[in-house]
Amino acid sequence: MPYDPERSFGFLVHDIARLLRKRFDQRARALGLSRSQWQVLFYLARNEGTNQSGLAEILEIENITLGRLIDRLEEAGWVERRPDPNDRRARLLFMTDKVAPVMERMRALAEETRNEALDGLPSGQRELLIDMLTHVRANLSERSFPPRAVEESGDEPSDHAPR
Repeated sequence: MPYDPERSFGFLVHDIARLLRKRFDQRARALGLSRSQWQVLFYLARNEGTNQSGLAEILEIENITLGRLIDRLEEAGWVERRPDPNDRRARLLFMTDKVAPVMERMRALAEETRNEALDGLPSGQRELLIDMLTHVRANLSERSFPPRAVEESGDEPSDHAPR
């Protein structure tokens, strides 16, 4: 059977994620938020009290890039940096009360986007889909493969995928 990207799990997951972000971006524009800003707020809400380096790692962006985003969110009064009691040099990131209405609106926009994406699927199938995707995520986040060993010849590892 020939390869069909429209039936490829990886392609579909990536493309669906892209379309969800695009649709949410369109809705979030009314809030005056860029994609980068709403992603920072979303992940900070789930990881409040983390430091900038930790949040940059979660977001998979450079620390300096996140610093500029945090500066803008701090200027808006939505995020604040507080001293880390365990490290005088570090600052911990927290959301302020002022951002609560924005976060509530973001949740509503996310729900609208999710409902649009899942339109036509009965609630049982929606729940099953979420359960299956949660299982796939757990498979990929819990399993770590040891680094491929250098072959006896001392050459770089072969291109064989870990099993």
